[in-house]
Amino acid sequence: MSRTLRLDAVLIQAVIAGALSFAHLHDLAAAAGQDGWKAWAYPVSVDLLLVAAWRRMRTDAGNRDAWLWFAIALVASLGANVATAGLLDMNDVPDWLRILVAGWPALAFLGGTLLAHAPHPRKAPEPMPDPGLEPGAEVIVERAPDPAPELPPAESAAVEISPEGASEEQLASSAPAVTVPPALLAHAQKIADAHRAQTGNPIDAETLRTRLGLPAVLADSITLQLA
Repeated sequence: MSRTLRLDAVLIQAVIAGALSFAHLHDLAAAAGQDGWKAWAYPVSVDLLLVAAWRRMRTDAGNRDAWLWFAIALVASLGANVATAGLLDMNDVPDWLRILVAGWPALAFLGGTLLAHAPHPRKAPEPMPDPGLEPGAEVIVERAPDPAPELPPAESAAVEISPEGASEEQLASSAPAVTVPPALLAHAQKIADAHRAQTGNPIDAETLRTRLGLPAVLADSITLQLA
């Protein structure tokens, strides 16, 4: 599979600018008395410090040391380029410039060491999941059964006590009529249907009275209406 080589204008410009800056730094170091391989090492030292400071600034924008060493390397590179533009006699370099060029290796070593060993910013720890609940588990909440509807105040009724020995038909005929609220009757009907579905038999008055917590007279009346 063939790959085509794309020429990027930004990359070409960066190579040209880097080559010119490299040559200017070499010429200034050679004019300051650094001959041979040492004159070629100065441009590498300046550019590496500039790149190292820039990378630290990208990862930690609040690091002031990275900004300081980036400014120092930029001034060194920019100063060498300006100094070789005819403003400085390259055959008679002043003593203060010779001192700066000679002291640059120690300064660059200090800056590179501090940038390399500077602590990296720590990320905030992510919250730990609750061990009590598994991810994706469904929580089922059971709903409490609806309470029985409130009953209106029972009306007073005179209940006559049947004499002993009376028949069941006489007792049923003598039982007072009790008015059952429609809401209570509907609720009792649901309970009676559920009882019939479970047991197959109609619900009796005692079971209905226990389920609803009603008086015996009211439970009997509801049972008769449900029959």
